[in-house]
Amino acid sequence: MQTKAADERRRQILEQARTTGRIAVSEIAVQLDVAPETVRRDFKTLEEHGLIRRTHGGAFPVDGAAFETSVSRSSEYLLAEKRRIAVAAANTVGDAATVYLDEGFTPSLVAGELIKLNPRLTVVTSSLAVAGALAPAESVSVILLGGRVRGGSLATVDHWAIEMLSDLVLDLAILGTNGISRDRGLTTPDPAVSAVKHKVVEVSRRRILVAVHTKFGVNSFCRFAEVADFETLVTDVGLSTHDAHRYTAMGPTVVRA
Repeated sequence: MQTKAADERRRQILEQARTTGRIAVSEIAVQLDVAPETVRRDFKTLEEHGLIRRTHGGAFPVDGAAFETSVSRSSEYLLAEKRRIAVAAANTVGDAATVYLDEGFTPSLVAGELIKLNPRLTVVTSSLAVAGALAPAESVSVILLGGRVRGGSLATVDHWAIEMLSDLVLDLAILGTNGISRDRGLTTPDPAVSAVKHKVVEVSRRRILVAVHTKFGVNSFCRFAEVADFETLVTDVGLSTHDAHRYTAMGPTVVRA
């Protein structure tokens, strides 16, 4: 009976984590009417199963093969850090004339920063949000990849998108990820998304990753690139100096914005 109650409690914890993007020990303890120590034990169990990652005082969901954070949920979590990452990434464009901007909330913030810089660019994207943000900018020519539109991310996938990418040569790709680890590289839950990202890596001369620190050390379902494929990893100061040096040793520069 106690095990059944614990399973139900953990199910509720996981559901809320996936709904809100982050949960706090103190808040969940009050909602479930249990001691904070009980919640911490539940967090530990869920983390051992690869469903959440614990932080100081709370936890956040880990994207997996059967679950992926939507754009709307992602926008509510670590917003200040994502804005700093976007500013730093926009400043890496340099003399690139053709840029790929990935799907996801952080790449959409990069689009907003590019508008402020007012560069002369051709931007290719799979993201309806990025295309919509950049379309009014007179200095930017926007190419939206065709394909099936995924409801959670509002981005295009499948063979139409890949065929369009196959005919392109891009100066720079600014990509997001669901997970990055030194042993597994860059991963994402959906094979269709992975295929598009992998093709972008193939056709781009330079690659920049934009990812908050919580994506580091996380493995998802489908690998689309190696760490060494990237020129720069742009993250936030939540990634420790020690971990940053470990990724730098693999090839890319790590920028902690």
